[in-house]
Formats: sequence, C-alpha cells, structure tokens
Amino acid sequence: MGTLLLAVIYLAFVSLGLPDSLLGSGWPTMQRDFGVPSSYAGYVSMSISFMTIVSALIAPYLIRKVRTQWIVVFSILLTVIGLLGFSFSGSYLMLFLFVVPYGLGAGSIDSALNNYVAKHCSSAVMNFLHCFYGVGAMISPYIMSLALAHAHWNDGYRWTAYIQSGIMLICLISVPLWKKSGTADEDDESGSAGIREALKLPGVIPTLVSFFAYCAGEATCFLWTSSYFAGTKEGISADTAAAFGSLIFGGLMFGRLISAFVSAKLGDRLLIRIGVSAEAVGILLILLPLPGYIPAAVGFVLTGIGMGPVYPAIQHMAPANFGMKNSAAVIGLQMASAYIGSTFMPMVFGHLQQTFGIWIMPLYLAGFALLNIGLIEFAYRRIDSKKNIKSDDVS
Repeated sequence: MGTLLLAVIYLAFVSLGLPDSLLGSGWPTMQRDFGVPSSYAGYVSMSISFMTIVSALIAPYLIRKVRTQWIVVFSILLTVIGLLGFSFSGSYLMLFLFVVPYGLGAGSIDSALNNYVAKHCSSAVMNFLHCFYGVGAMISPYIMSLALAHAHWNDGYRWTAYIQSGIMLICLISVPLWKKSGTADEDDESGSAGIREALKLPGVIPTLVSFFAYCAGEATCFLWTSSYFAGTKEGISADTAAAFGSLIFGGLMFGRLISAFVSAKLGDRLLIRIGVSAEAVGILLILLPLPGYIPAAVGFVLTGIGMGPVYPAIQHMAPANFGMKNSAAVIGLQMASAYIGSTFMPMVFGHLQQTFGIWIMPLYLAGFALLNIGLIEFAYRRIDSKKNIKSDDVS
C-alpha cells in the first residue's frame, strides 16, 4: 500500500473522530439553551448511533458493490450535512432532523476502512489508524471549548463541518491513488460471505457482545466526562469542563500510539489484556474520593490509554479468527454491535445519574470493562477449540 494512500486513510479516520465528542462537550450549554433535562443528550446520542447501526449493517452489501474509496467520500459528505444541520438548529427537536445524515455517515466508512486495513495491513497500521481517530475525537472538544469561550456552541459544529469538508475534498482528489495501489486488485469483495453466514461462526456472538460492552463504556465516557467534572468538582467553568471532555480521547490516542509500536511483539490478544488492566486502574482512580480534580483527570486519561488497543485489536483479528471471506460481514456486525452499545448505554446512564447522581459513572464503566474482557476471553477459547478440531482432522 502506497504511503500517500495510507496518509489519506489516516486522514479519513481523523474525520471519523471529529464529530464524536462534540455533543458531550457542548451539551451542558446546549441543554440550558434548549431548556431540557440533562438526560436528553442520551436521546440525541441514541438517534445518531441508531442510524450508524443501520449504516454498519448495510456496509457488507455496500463493500461488495462499491469500492472503498467512494464509500469514504460519500460518508464524509453525509457527516458534513449532519454537522451543518446541527449548527443551524434553534431547538432541541430540530436536532433530530439531522441525526440521519450525522449517523449514516459513520457506520459504512468505519466498517469499510477497518475491513480494508485488517486485510491488507499489520496490527501496527491498524493501531495507528485508530490513533488518528483519537486525534479527531481529541480536537473537537477544544473546537467546542473555543466556540463556547468566544462564540456559541453552534459555531463549534459549524467550524467542525468546515474541517470535514476540507478532508472530503482531499479524499475525492485522492481517488486515483486507490487504483494505483498494489492492493487495488485484491480489494474485490464480490465473493464475501453475508451476515447470516457470519453469525453461525464459533466465537462471533461472544465477540459481538464483548464489542458492545467495550463501546458502551467508551461512548459513556465520550458523552458524560465533561458532565462528570461539572457535577462532581466544584469551581470548574463551562469551557474548562468542556475541554476535559478531551481527556478520554487523548488517552485513547496515546494508548493506540503505544500499541502500534509494540503490537508486533505482543500480539493483539495480549494487548487487549494489558489494555483492560490499565483501564481498571484508571476507573479506580476516578472512583476514589480524592481531593481536587487531578486524580480523576489522570484516571480518565489512564482509562482512555487502557481502552486504546481494544477496539483496533478486535477488528484486526477478524480475518485471522474468522477467515478472509467472512471478514467484511464480521466487521460490519462488530460495528453494528458496537453502535448498539453506543446507542443505548449512554442514555441508560443518563437516567441512572439523574436518580443516583453522576458519581456512579466509574462503577458503570467497571461493569462494562468486566463484561468486555470476560466475553472476549470466552470467544478466544471457542475460536481456538475450532482450530484445534480442524488441526486434528487434518492430521
């Protein structure tokens, strides 16, 4: 794969991360402007994620019919429309007119690029890819913070849409690079398996539930980190709390950067185990009733570092675990499962924190971390058992 094409793919993943943290960073101010309860952020997040689930489920079909480069360009265009729509929304209900393009723009590009990189690149490249997602997700809280300090939350969405438009233009200009790439002829997915066939494979279902649990915790952090600091730490301004929304994204980026350098030596499975262990330490720091906000801030960074390698490692293992023929369908299912967690669990937490207080956030995260590691380990055993049976049959 050419260096220029790889740079374009990385840039496309920056664009994928940019919209994800805007709602969480801007919601404390948006909530006051719209005059709605804090939990209503969950309905918007749920609606965006629902459309992303639809997009991820149709991704295997699109990948068989449409080249990856065109899925990338059109998906970014949909996201730009969604962001601009949010920026012109003058009421809470108006947001729901634009969650459709906002969400549809994420699922297919995520599935298509993950499938492409999982098949053609190393685990290091996959971690670097998701590291660049973290770059986008870390930048946008600062964009929103800048907008809140000097303009309005609407401008945070509008400025992000302008950046997305520039990335889309670069991706459009770079379409010929895909044809020149050495992997272009290999990128024929016409014989790939469908979703029904993939669901029958040993280990797929526990992997999907594990992915659900991981993304449930990740999305809860995305949406509620700023609100956690605003609700538990006294004396923090709105723009500072919004900026703290980037802590989890900075941790994710750093965790994936480290993983990219050590993945060849450690392997995907060990990276997941180390990552979840680091995440557990971070959650403990958030939970401990220590004075000030520094321990909690360090805890969120460490939680992000621990989460960092989990997502790319599970995606990268799909072709090896389930076969090249099943890769697109399995990754599409993983993305849909991930977004189901992103859809419902932040909303569930929104209602829980209204009842018990937002201080319960680290307990909520700990439950999903345990579910994530427990089910992925169970999936490993199922997959290894199948491989051992096939090995015995051959011998």
